[in-house]
Amino acid sequence: MQNENLIVVPGAGGFIGGNLVASLRAQGCRRIRAVDIKPLEEWHQRFDDVENLSLDLNIKENCETAAKSAHDIYNLAANMGGMGFIENNKALCMLSVLINTQMLQAAVKNEVKRYFFSSSACVYNADKQKTFAAPLLKEDDAYPALAEDGYGWEKLFSERMCRHFREDFGLYTRVARFHNVYGPWGTWDGGREKAPAAICRKVIAAKLNGKREIEIWGTGVQTRSFMYIDDCVRGIFLIMNSDIEEPINLGSSEAVSVNELVDIVEDIAEIKLKRNYNLNAPNGVNGRNSDNTLIKKYLKWEPHIPLRTGLEKTYAWIYNQFMARQDGGSGSIRRASTAR
Repeated sequence: MQNENLIVVPGAGGFIGGNLVASLRAQGCRRIRAVDIKPLEEWHQRFDDVENLSLDLNIKENCETAAKSAHDIYNLAANMGGMGFIENNKALCMLSVLINTQMLQAAVKNEVKRYFFSSSACVYNADKQKTFAAPLLKEDDAYPALAEDGYGWEKLFSERMCRHFREDFGLYTRVARFHNVYGPWGTWDGGREKAPAAICRKVIAAKLNGKREIEIWGTGVQTRSFMYIDDCVRGIFLIMNSDIEEPINLGSSEAVSVNELVDIVEDIAEIKLKRNYNLNAPNGVNGRNSDNTLIKKYLKWEPHIPLRTGLEKTYAWIYNQFMARQDGGSGSIRRASTAR
């Protein structure tokens, strides 16, 4: 990418968006516009040498403001969170369709050169995810459509919008289906956190409070793959700069059960806990894993950071946040920096 081109990141106040902006800065990009609905002080990461805008992208005029003079747009803006949030906020998740639709319109109006959309593995047909053996989901498995109710359907619809804007208006669009992204600078409490962060927090709490117990949502045998944030950001740039026009998986193929995920975090924390299974809690599909055949074919690359390696870094970061809060601080994940 050219360092002088204006790069716009909707959703920059979130976990993946903040890491993406940090990476753009590290690559020497000098013109970055970061956009998020949250007040600036609530962003996960914020950089003083970036144009930071607090805008509600559900409003069309704000999308046009965000897209003005942009060369590339990396659209990561959406209402989302872990399974607990997704299952209890279906209408809110569906409303994200306004953001992507209006950002696409603004991109065409402002003659944006390239547009990236962050989709999700939640688009995949639920009938193909009934086994606990973590079926490898290939891109064709999104059809016939039976996506995750709410969030998954919005993502699938928005994928189609990207396709039709490419076909009808000539807009350069790229779409990646994320599989469970985790790592430092992510949400770790409050209800929107995902499984790796939630388990790290629960293990830390159990170790510090001496109760030696942990609540696990579901039976613990449901399976997933988890992609470390560095692999996610690397994949975003590779896909944006590729010839891949159709949606493609961006996820680790290292599947584990929730029980195995807890095993790893317990080992990192050097503790063993009694497990209490909450069978009434949201737990999603039984099994899901990323089939990386296509991404390896097209890019000669796939997410490769081992789960244990990523969890060690994530656990250490959440531990520090937890202790900061215990010591009377906010335990905030938000920081401001101008360092390159």
